[in-house]
Amino acid sequence: MTLAGLLSQVLQVALALALAPLLVGWINQCRAWLQNRSAPSMFLPYRTIRKLFMKDAVVAENASPIFRTMPYVVFGAMCCAAAIVPSLATDLPFARAADAIALVGLFALARVFISLAAMDIGTSFGSLGARREMFIGFLAEPALLMVLFTASLISGSTSLPTIVETLAHREFAIYPSLALAGVAFAMVSLAENARIPVDNPATHLELTMIHEAMVLEYSARHLALIEWASALKLFNYSCIGLAIFMPVGIAEGSTNWLAIMAAVPILVAKLMVGGFALALIETLSAKMRIFRAPEFLGTAFLLAVLAMLVNLLLGS
Repeated sequence: MTLAGLLSQVLQVALALALAPLLVGWINQCRAWLQNRSAPSMFLPYRTIRKLFMKDAVVAENASPIFRTMPYVVFGAMCCAAAIVPSLATDLPFARAADAIALVGLFALARVFISLAAMDIGTSFGSLGARREMFIGFLAEPALLMVLFTASLISGSTSLPTIVETLAHREFAIYPSLALAGVAFAMVSLAENARIPVDNPATHLELTMIHEAMVLEYSARHLALIEWASALKLFNYSCIGLAIFMPVGIAEGSTNWLAIMAAVPILVAKLMVGGFALALIETLSAKMRIFRAPEFLGTAFLLAVLAMLVNLLLGS
């Protein structure tokens, strides 16, 4: 591990921590514009996190260590995922240490801990949200794996840097399998990040909320870490999609600082376009019933499997 590689890794994680709340603020602002409402400030998530860190935490008397440590575990898992996903450069120390399967494992680890913590207090809302979260994860994770396996079939490796280098630095080619995988990934990303039509991040209605039901008992620094981790998860999923389906601009190697600095504005521009697209999808879609989620994610899994079959049978 060289010093230049370590500095590049630190820069990527720091950029993820800084841009994740801004991405959420940008999406909220775009949604307000599209709905002809007064748009909140893009920096409102930063102010919310800062305000929560300054408050005193209130923890239930019967809370176990799982409830107290969950925010730190989830936040740490999302930081590790941000270090693995090649958003700026490919040849980074942490990216070489894990592959796409380990990345999905990090998301699963965070889901398990947040679900256990939601059931730990024994409230009805927490248990309801935990069951729904595990239900969504049970359907979404296989579809995500099939999407990543489709990209790995093209590159011949499950390593994300190898996938990005193969797709970004080869002759231009149109892959029908990646088109199907892209639609499946978009559907999985909506479900995994509690976005419309699967969930609504702005609701607190008992019959509809999933993610919010699991964090109602948290406050102060614990809630700040959870909100920051949720923004990081959305940022990570966005970077995974950009790395696989729009890898243009990602630097090859961790020592080419000129290419890495040039990759920063390209990443910001792609996130702005992706954030606007997400806001447009949420504006044009309606919140579906929770019992329709299996059909939605089942379709995503079917598209991902079709993408793998197209690649295996047709080689494209």
